[in-house]
Amino acid sequence: MARKAARPGLFITFEGVEGSGKTTQILLLKQFLERSGHSVRLTREPGGDAVAESVRALVLHADITPRSELLLFLASRAQNVESVIRPSLASGECVICDRFIDSSVAYQGYGRGLGRDVVAALNDFATCGLVPDLTVLLDLDPAVGLKRAADHNRMEAESLDFHLRVREGFLRESENHRERFCVIDARESVDEIHAAIATKLAQLFEKR
Repeated sequence: MARKAARPGLFITFEGVEGSGKTTQILLLKQFLERSGHSVRLTREPGGDAVAESVRALVLHADITPRSELLLFLASRAQNVESVIRPSLASGECVICDRFIDSSVAYQGYGRGLGRDVVAALNDFATCGLVPDLTVLLDLDPAVGLKRAADHNRMEAESLDFHLRVREGFLRESENHRERFCVIDARESVDEIHAAIATKLAQLFEKR
């Protein structure tokens, strides 16, 4: 079972189907936090440092099997956690990560059919139990998101049925972990979405 250790920094992750607007909201949140006096570290998955970024190039563009895909994502995550995320949190920074453990559950567990529980257990091993303080899920119909998406990679080329299973996975995880998920309708305006995220963060800071 995932273990949430006490830490000085705040760990925020963004999740959602392709084209849900994560990049825009991550940049707006970074600016908001910095204006509030916080030091912010941005990272992404797969990716983070040079090693994890090399895995990103492989996993998003090479023709690999579902199990290989999952294990490569996990390897990248383990590297990112140890070399980027944990040190930044320990120094008191707010870390914002574009995708994290819930993407593996949604894409490989539900989308690829490898199983939610298997992926969750492997996530726990790869991260040594690290879980976000807040996960922002930008929920959107995949048919709409795929039309919006600007970054064309192997995942986007999958069938609509695959992406519908991914969305189902995200929504189920949000039900399983209501204490850390903030689900927002990605059809709302950019400003409305940002305002909802800022409000949720203010509540989180008040509890710390």
